[in-house]
Amino acid sequence: MLSSCEASRQVRHLSQFFEELKRRNVVRVGLAYLAVAWLVLQAADIVLDNIAAPPWLMQGLMFFLVIGLPIALVFAWAYEITPEGIKPEREVDRTTSITAETGRKLNRATTLLLALAVVVLLVDKFVLTDTPAPSTQAEKSVAVLPFIAMSRGPDDEFFADGLTEEILNSLTRLPELLVTARTSAFHFKGKDIPIPEIAQTLGVAHVVEGSVRRDGDRLRVTAQLIRADDGFHVWSENYDRETADTFGVQTDIAEKIATALDVVMDNEQRERMHAAGLRDPEAFIAYQKGMALFARAHGSADQMEMLVEANEWFDRALALAPNLASAYMYHADYYTHFLMENVLNDEVSDAEINAAFGEFESDLENAIRTSAGPETRLAAAIDLATVAGRWRQIPALFAQIVDEPACVATSWMDVTSLAYGKAQDLRTIEQRNIECDPLLFSGWNNAALSELMLGNFDAALSIAERGLAVAPHVRLWQTLFLTYLATRRFEDAEDILDQNASDNDFAGFGRIMLAAASGNAEASTALLREIDENGGFLRRYPITSLAQVGRREQVNALAAELDAARFGYLVLMLHATVCRCGAPWDLDATPNFARLLGDADLPWPPAEPIDWPLKDW
Repeated sequence: MLSSCEASRQVRHLSQFFEELKRRNVVRVGLAYLAVAWLVLQAADIVLDNIAAPPWLMQGLMFFLVIGLPIALVFAWAYEITPEGIKPEREVDRTTSITAETGRKLNRATTLLLALAVVVLLVDKFVLTDTPAPSTQAEKSVAVLPFIAMSRGPDDEFFADGLTEEILNSLTRLPELLVTARTSAFHFKGKDIPIPEIAQTLGVAHVVEGSVRRDGDRLRVTAQLIRADDGFHVWSENYDRETADTFGVQTDIAEKIATALDVVMDNEQRERMHAAGLRDPEAFIAYQKGMALFARAHGSADQMEMLVEANEWFDRALALAPNLASAYMYHADYYTHFLMENVLNDEVSDAEINAAFGEFESDLENAIRTSAGPETRLAAAIDLATVAGRWRQIPALFAQIVDEPACVATSWMDVTSLAYGKAQDLRTIEQRNIECDPLLFSGWNNAALSELMLGNFDAALSIAERGLAVAPHVRLWQTLFLTYLATRRFEDAEDILDQNASDNDFAGFGRIMLAAASGNAEASTALLREIDENGGFLRRYPITSLAQVGRREQVNALAAELDAARFGYLVLMLHATVCRCGAPWDLDATPNFARLLGDADLPWPPAEPIDWPLKDW
């Protein structure tokens, strides 16, 4: 053991050493170096990300900055700045040393650097995060591109699409893995685009591609997992099997991909992957045929007829695979449209309305029952609660969706949130959905609308413009138009109407809104009359336009008529959202709608992000 004298001497030497560190400004140099290094890394992160630089550049910069710290500290210890320049410390006369002055300069520089770091953090938190974008490529992220059908049988392409989607669905059961959703992955079907470009667009680090060949009962599948930044084949395999063993092929491919990406699976996760897969090849051929018709139907003049045809294929798929939750969800869509479009149609009987609702309710209850994960269950549950008028369930279900890490997309989520104080929560949900499905317009659109309702107009413009760049859709043009109205950029709003002149509903609806927002009562009246006389969209539920031009008495009468009709509350809920005008009608004109709001404790009136000079309530 050390004697007390020896211990005291060592403490004194240590104290002298720290005093010397302080005198030579070694500590100050270290703090200044760390502040500079942090700022350099932040700037490099922004620049390298925007030029799609390979990850090794950032890693190399970090390595050199780490190596530079001890070099800087040694330099500060061994050398000193003097009026004559830098000299070895041992050659400097301490009576003429200016280390104290240098230390004060370092203190000021470090304080300035730390203040700049605080500014960078605040900008990153409150400015740069306003615009959602696909996250930078996580190492455990993957997109499954549509497998190529190498044979030319009548159903072979649908078979290949089905195999692709089943692999994708299996991988989504693994919470560690970010998997691009079907819409975005299938966007690249039949397109000759380099893998790195696809990966950058989708925000993933890996891509799966493959091919399928069917010859009678024989099946040959080739699959490979590719690292996007350098094209390295992380894993590949060929499968020669019986067509009846398709389920074994798809689950094996999914497991091999997960293993190659270092995703550790326990028995429960492996079972979830297996449970997500279809075992009957004919089921997913029928499902893919239904999906193709479903996608073509929306926006088509023959929408209802095509949805009926799509449902016939979904029925075939469900007969073979009765636990296919997504097929129930898509099957229900026809009945939603039927109920909405016939709210005030006297030619449709109560029996037909009851039958349509019964089918809708059965479909969504089955989707909830058969769901392999919380995302489908929650989507089905909130859509069912909304359409069925069980609004008291909506707040709790919406809160679960906000907390759910998986991506959840529902038909009614924007309608049940934007007008009722949940725009910030919807923004959070859609940020995740953009990461999962960056080429699906609805995530971008709902995110932009959320910012609009919150009054963050610059963010709304930025999101809508970025969405149009990657997922162009008329709904995004409409949201950009609304944001121009909110910021009183009326010439820009008119340019958008000119660009979308072929869309009669948007053009007509938009010109009334433009006249109303600019306070032009004469033009608003003329446009309302012209469109109504020509049999335009104002024949049905003109509440939104009439509210924006200040026709309070007419709006209340129409709202009361809808309120008295079965499922009229759905149309009212929709108009309360799309009007962006506060309360479109007086709530006491719609007692049934008011009761549903009260049941769910939903606030009223909605926010009014756009000023409507002709509306005085």
